[in-house]
Amino acid sequence: MSTYPAFPEPASRGRPRRRTGRRLLVVAAVLLVILGIALVVADRVAVAYAERAVTDQIRQQIAAQNIVSSEPDVSIGGFPFLTQVLAGDYRSISIVLRDVSAPVNGNSVRLPTLDVDARGVQASLDTLRTGQGEVVAETVQGEATVAYGSVVQLIDQPGVELSERDGRLAVTAPVEILGQQVVLTGTADLEVADGQVLLRFANLDAEGLPSDDAARGFVDAYAQQLSIAVPLPELPFQLDLQQVHVTPAGLVVTATAQDVPLSALG
Repeated sequence: MSTYPAFPEPASRGRPRRRTGRRLLVVAAVLLVILGIALVVADRVAVAYAERAVTDQIRQQIAAQNIVSSEPDVSIGGFPFLTQVLAGDYRSISIVLRDVSAPVNGNSVRLPTLDVDARGVQASLDTLRTGQGEVVAETVQGEATVAYGSVVQLIDQPGVELSERDGRLAVTAPVEILGQQVVLTGTADLEVADGQVLLRFANLDAEGLPSDDAARGFVDAYAQQLSIAVPLPELPFQLDLQQVHVTPAGLVVTATAQDVPLSALG
């Protein structure tokens, strides 16, 4: 009986299945990456659109208040944005205005910066879609810098210079007292009241100042002329002035508000 040569066994049939499974995993992973990128892109497009809408509303609001500034810089915080839209709960909306100039009592008050931060903003998806309904921020905080040049303009005394010294508002002013030229120096006490910053200068002194009562009376009277109320323009979002502190750039005022309607987001 004839014999035939033995042929090798065929390769395991499980290997093609493993290769096919790997290919499916790779395809699925690639699709997930593409989907993730698409969602991130869609999220950033949505937030950019919302920021532009808020910017337009802020621009209209400040124009209605006769306020001049650079283009508003609006940033909606939190990631992802789309989940905030679906929940109707936004973590924060930040608005920055620079080079702000506003008329107050016939004078122009300059604010180098005005920062507004709204937290816990509630706005339903239907409100955003239709533009109808309430948009409310739990808290709003604003911080504005009043340039020293604006304060000097309000004081309206020749040669007056203001600056920060050890956290206090310092003044230097050249004056003539009893025929003698001296440079007065001193500091001011600051207070917030009725939407204004009150400056009260006291204890002004100068080298070579005569020690008689007439000279001291002149200095005290001059201190009264320097002591003024600095009015501030109406701040947006019902912000109520709370406190003031001194920085090298100017007087920085802080204002807050709660449960503030923000029609701009709608």
